[in-house]
Amino acid sequence: MSGKIFYRERQKVRDGSKTPRFRVAAVADVDLKVYAGHLRKNELDQLASAMGAQLVELKGGGGKGLHK
Repeated sequence: MSGKIFYRERQKVRDGSKTPRFRVAAVADVDLKVYAGHLRKNELDQLASAMGAQLVELKGGGGKGLHK
């Protein structure tokens, strides 16, 4: 059984900025430690292919949450 790497898009990313857009949220059935805070999509793809894992994108609620 292959593992899964769960990731989500950053909250405070701006269009046109050259900063990495994704964060790893969780890892299942894969022995992996991630030291980078933010990653690019192609970096996530490379990690997944090297580990034999599947990438799973987490969808956000799109709301403001409890903050006022």
